[in-house]
Amino acid sequence: MSEEERNVVAPEQVPVADSIVARFGNALRTDDRDGYEGYVVSVESLKDVATVLRDELGYDYLSSVTGVDYFDEGKIEVVYHAYQTSGGPALNFKVQVDRENPILPSLVSVYPGADFQEREIFDMYGVSFEGHPNLRRILMWDGFAGHPLRKDWQEAYFEEENKPFDSRWPGGDVKRSEAENRFGKNVSYPDEFDIDNWAPEDDSSLYAGLNKSGSNGKKLKTDSLVVNMGPQHPSTHGVFRMVVALDGETITDLQPVMGYLHRNHEKIGERNTFLQNMPYTDRLDYLSSMSNNLGYSLAVEKLMGVDVPERAEYLRVLMAELTRVSNHMWAIGFLLNDLGAFQTPALYAIRARELILDIFEATAGSRMMCNYMRFGGVARDLPDTLRDENTVDFIGDLVNERLPAAIDELDRFLTGNEIVRSRCIGVGVLPADKAIAYSTAGPLLRASGVPYDLRRAEPYSIYDRLDFEVCTRSNGDVYDRYVVRIDEMRESVKICQQVMREIPEEGEIFTGKPQYNVRVPKGESYGRVENPKGELGYYVVSKGKTNPYRYHVRAPSFINLTVLGEMCKGHKVADAVVILGSIDIVLGEVDR
Repeated sequence: MSEEERNVVAPEQVPVADSIVARFGNALRTDDRDGYEGYVVSVESLKDVATVLRDELGYDYLSSVTGVDYFDEGKIEVVYHAYQTSGGPALNFKVQVDRENPILPSLVSVYPGADFQEREIFDMYGVSFEGHPNLRRILMWDGFAGHPLRKDWQEAYFEEENKPFDSRWPGGDVKRSEAENRFGKNVSYPDEFDIDNWAPEDDSSLYAGLNKSGSNGKKLKTDSLVVNMGPQHPSTHGVFRMVVALDGETITDLQPVMGYLHRNHEKIGERNTFLQNMPYTDRLDYLSSMSNNLGYSLAVEKLMGVDVPERAEYLRVLMAELTRVSNHMWAIGFLLNDLGAFQTPALYAIRARELILDIFEATAGSRMMCNYMRFGGVARDLPDTLRDENTVDFIGDLVNERLPAAIDELDRFLTGNEIVRSRCIGVGVLPADKAIAYSTAGPLLRASGVPYDLRRAEPYSIYDRLDFEVCTRSNGDVYDRYVVRIDEMRESVKICQQVMREIPEEGEIFTGKPQYNVRVPKGESYGRVENPKGELGYYVVSKGKTNPYRYHVRAPSFINLTVLGEMCKGHKVADAVVILGSIDIVLGEVDR
């Protein structure tokens, strides 16, 4: 593969041409609200505008779709962020609908990656997407009362709209919310609920939507059946369920079912102050907390207009790239578990990962829930010593000697292994066009031959100064996803080596004076980073207060699952386990 194919340099953004704006007349206008950007599109023209953006302007990648409840204005806004896979910044367009009757057309036929995201908006806001192929709840259960992200929805333990609660500060008169709940539990019931006549919702609508027919191409008569894998199953990487339709032993359809770990992370985020959300981001992809912190910091810093000191930028990149190595070590180890090589390869990978966690613990105070980034810098500098060594020497030895040796060891043991190759090559193939259409990200996208990496496509922090390659493969199967992760670990180590050579020896690590509460200027912001699992984005709306009005997480683990069913069709049940493992999900991020 040529150097040009491996390294994508972000071009200038292709603007929405005046002719396109004129074509839609009043149906498309610039969003002129203070602090906002992009375009407001009429409901009637949404699908036509999206088609033009994709086919004529090259915005072939729909990254994020979310909702905002503007309660006082009586409307719900659906916000879209589209990108060109050739690189460049977002085109942000949005649709506003009546809060009492929110209906708009689905974009799944234009951007299939909108599928799960539209279902989430339907679930959380009650917005109906006409033409959606499977418009059902996705995080809450069928029969759940209400839509939790609407501003007038209150949880059973509701105290106040925003933190800090009066019961905590300044008086410290703490009370237990459950003591105020008449049921004594974190539960509430609709006013019209009648326990005597209540019947729980079943999965009949889920099963009805499955394609149970198929042909195995043989004369042998086979039966059609439906099998549930999970949510309590070791191969599903957490409380995740796959409803699998089989013709004999061949998968004819597969539907992911999630939400078992849902805790309304975004509602909590809108109750919290901006700064209080930082440790909550740790709990999303809890294997990648440093990178989670970074994405959220970038989103809020855009609104604040804060510059980050040079040394802090280097520290951020160091922690983010060590996180990538740590994550991929874990992902490869447990992919081998899914293949049946129980624990031994995983332990080899975890051994190297532990050394990275030593750095996190010494610097941030925690091995996994690091809570390290701050708006305008980082919380702490590197310590003087680590494991009785000079910290700089310890990190230098790690990135120059020990990690390269550990990566080479995995490569030597696994890449040419006969069983790995036979179980992974040609399994779960995802063509490049479908990978883009389904909004996949990270190694899942790049293993299909799409050289799209945010560190190159829309550089942030100091990545534009660093020398590294965008790792791609061309076959889009499980094996190539594994190889891309091996390649990416080597590139991350190369980045860490450059950071340790070039980081300023002294300097500030934080801009301004640390504050408990920060007032963030009015407006909207979308900050995104190339997390180990793909694009992690945060959409934030501020009303100029200390709490975000809207806080949304574009979770790569969640969106990458949109294409799982397509990749599994025609394969066996054992292959579905491996295909899921090759996506590399964490349920804390899927369910939020």
